[in-house]
Amino acid sequence: MTTARIIDGTQIARDLRATVAEDVASFRRSTGIVPGLATLLVGEDPASEVYVRNKRKAVIAAGMADVHHHLDADISQAAIAELIADLAADDTVSGILLQLPLPTGFDSAALINLIPFAKDVDGLTTLSAGLLARGVSGLRPCTPTGVMRLIDSTGVDLDGATAVVVGRSELVGGPMSRLLLERNATVTIAHSHTRDLEGVASTADVLVVAAGVPALIGANHIKQGAVVIDIGIHRTDHGLIGDVRFDEVLDRAGWVTPVPGGVGPMTIAVLMANTLAAARMQAGIPAPV
Repeated sequence: MTTARIIDGTQIARDLRATVAEDVASFRRSTGIVPGLATLLVGEDPASEVYVRNKRKAVIAAGMADVHHHLDADISQAAIAELIADLAADDTVSGILLQLPLPTGFDSAALINLIPFAKDVDGLTTLSAGLLARGVSGLRPCTPTGVMRLIDSTGVDLDGATAVVVGRSELVGGPMSRLLLERNATVTIAHSHTRDLEGVASTADVLVVAAGVPALIGANHIKQGAVVIDIGIHRTDHGLIGDVRFDEVLDRAGWVTPVPGGVGPMTIAVLMANTLAAARMQAGIPAPV
């Protein structure tokens, strides 16, 4: 019995970020424009602080402008809305990212929808979601887009393949299923109400797990030779783990992402690519094919 090959998200993300940095340098030379990413962090959530810090480091490494706002948790909804409006009107800001989750009491959906679609580098506004649903070009959500790159790295042909997405969130599971459909996969969405999750998941040539439940998926959920993408990440006393029982599925899967080092680095790399794409869009320059 063969052991699954590990999908090295860290290396794939490093390659993408290097390409983005080269493209940013070329864009700056040809236009004189420095792409800028505005990050908004509300409150003192430790995990969010780490995520935003890593995003800001990537922005600087890519040669883009880091525009950061760390806001007190007691700020008003109206004050955040006013800041987003200011950033929307600021020509030096190519993309706006509101770090989620927000502290209790804020209407995050309403604030996200204030971000203009041309600056929606997280691809989370209602307009961006509509463009994706209609198959119209736009800025796509970072994590699902990164997952597509990881799947492509395996060489597996998605045309006609059976794909199962475990998780139906608006942030990940929903857009993930639509990106797979765009590539002509036959897609099933499973969730907390799915009967016989094991039976459904084990039909998948490509299994993407974004359930948010630690160690949910084991060997019996995996079709022999399947591509398994684990989007979950959970802090435990024994370190970081995903939604997939990694060691258990190694003898079943053909390819599998580790946690950490799989999907996480790709999310930030795609955010950099989206910020450059947004700057191109605002400058009236078509993105390269």
